[in-house]
Amino acid sequence: MTVSDHDQSSAARLRLVVATANPDKAREIVAVLTESGLSVELVARPDDVPEVVEDGETLLDNARLKARALCAATGIAAIADDTGLEVDALGGAPGVFSARYAGEHATYEDNCNHLLAELLSRTDSPRTARFATAVVVSFPDGTELTARGEVEGLITTSPKGLGGFGYDSIFMPEGESRTFAEMTPEEKHAISHRGRALRSVAPLVWSSIQSADLFTSLKEQN
Repeated sequence: MTVSDHDQSSAARLRLVVATANPDKAREIVAVLTESGLSVELVARPDDVPEVVEDGETLLDNARLKARALCAATGIAAIADDTGLEVDALGGAPGVFSARYAGEHATYEDNCNHLLAELLSRTDSPRTARFATAVVVSFPDGTELTARGEVEGLITTSPKGLGGFGYDSIFMPEGESRTFAEMTPEEKHAISHRGRALRSVAPLVWSSIQSADLFTSLKEQN
C-alpha cells in the first residue's frame, strides 16, 4: 500500500529522524520510505546523539530502544529498525547478535566468514534461514507504531556479489538464484525484509497523521 498523491499533502508535514547509526541501513530506510509514497521530511541522526545500547531480547525491543532514544533526544518523531539473520541449523542464531556475531567490532566480512565457518560442521543440516526486520516509529506524545517484515531463503556456501551490506552476499532469497548482494538496490528493496517492514509501517504512519489532523481540526472548530 502506498500513500496517494492526494494524501501526501497531509503526510508531508511530518518530520522523522532516522535513528540508526548505520549509514547503509539509513540509506535503505530513506529509499524504501520514499518509494512507498510516504512523503515526509527525513532527518539524519544528529552527530551529537550517542549510540544506543542495543541490549533488548528481541529485534522489536532494540528497535524500540533506538526510536525512543532519538525521539527523546530530538523532540521529533523517530523511526528505527533492528534486523537479524536467523539460521535454522544454528538454532536461530545469530538473531539479535547479527551485527556482532564475530565480535563486538566485527566487520561485515568477519560476520559472514564466521557464520560460514559455523555451518561447515553442520553439513547434514539444511541451510535454510530468514532475514527479519522490526520497525518502530516513536512519536513525542508516546504513540508508537510497529511493523515486522521477513524473507525466507538459503545461506550460500560462499559470498556472491559486491552490492548490499551485512550478510547480503551469503543470503539467497527464496525463489531467487542470486544473493541480495547480486541484486540492484531496487530489486532488493522490492522483496527484502526491511522493505516489507517499512512498506507495512508507512500506511500506519499516514493513518496516524490523518487521525491527528482530524483531532486538531475538530478541536479548533470547538
